[in-house]
Amino acid sequence: MDERVEPITYIYNYAWTEDEKSLLNLEMRSFFGVDSNTSIIESPVRIDPSRSPFMKERIDVIFEGKKLEDVIQQVGNLQLNSSFRVVFVQNLDHQKVGFNERRKIERDVGLAMPGEADLDKPVLLFGVMNVNGRWVFGNYYKHEPVWLHHQKKPHSYSISLSTRVARTVANIAVPNPSGIKAIDPCCGIGTVLVEALSMGIDIVGSDINPIIIDAIKENIAHFGLVGDVSLKDIKSINENYDVAIIDLPYNLYSAITPEQQLEILQSARKFSKRAVIVTIEPIDSIIEKAGFEIVDRGSVKKGLSLVRQVIVCH
Repeated sequence: MDERVEPITYIYNYAWTEDEKSLLNLEMRSFFGVDSNTSIIESPVRIDPSRSPFMKERIDVIFEGKKLEDVIQQVGNLQLNSSFRVVFVQNLDHQKVGFNERRKIERDVGLAMPGEADLDKPVLLFGVMNVNGRWVFGNYYKHEPVWLHHQKKPHSYSISLSTRVARTVANIAVPNPSGIKAIDPCCGIGTVLVEALSMGIDIVGSDINPIIIDAIKENIAHFGLVGDVSLKDIKSINENYDVAIIDLPYNLYSAITPEQQLEILQSARKFSKRAVIVTIEPIDSIIEKAGFEIVDRGSVKKGLSLVRQVIVCH
């Protein structure tokens, strides 16, 4: 057995606010096909925890047992050529384990492992956790809140999606980027584009407003990303895409009529197999009239009154 043991399963730890729970569950269903009423989701699907604003950490489970002692016996079979550290992972659905008990568990597991422990700069991180009725142990990965850095872009709108919501919408649209071509044809200031590009999603953007095109490109370049952005009316898009992300315009300066909403969605239906639509208005009938079928949805609240619907369509 070497350092690259094939995981049995993946366990993810989540955290969210109550206003975000519906959106979180929609992202979970997009990633895993199911959601969870707890802070834990266990799945055979591997996702980088830095992709999701809600996902805090992941354990790639390689050993498990009914008791902690069962896991301690198994870790001695590891063959480690690198320094390591063991991290106790809190199960947020259980009573919080105190500091001294956490350190004892980490020490007991670490002492049973071959190789050199290093608490400061380990090459390998392992997690141990009590979850779903048993103890588990495996490689541990903590998220990096990339979307927080993207808040400091050169240009922004007060009405834009937050980077947190934009990243989640990109995940819902493209849970697995492999072989998927995406488009944001009403990309505004490029908030979704930045999040999608930072996750390696193959996405292009366009907008009908000539004033903001240079600002979008500057936002993308500011984070060292490369993306195609063009000045284009959605009706003139000829290429085909697997999914379109459409944050429908709204507010005093960019409000559109139901007829214009229908025109946007009918245009998207011509070049995209799927769509993820963000709206603050009830538009189910318009979506269906445009030829899309609603297959899932979630919502997220901003402030006291603004609620965004995120609607997945085929």
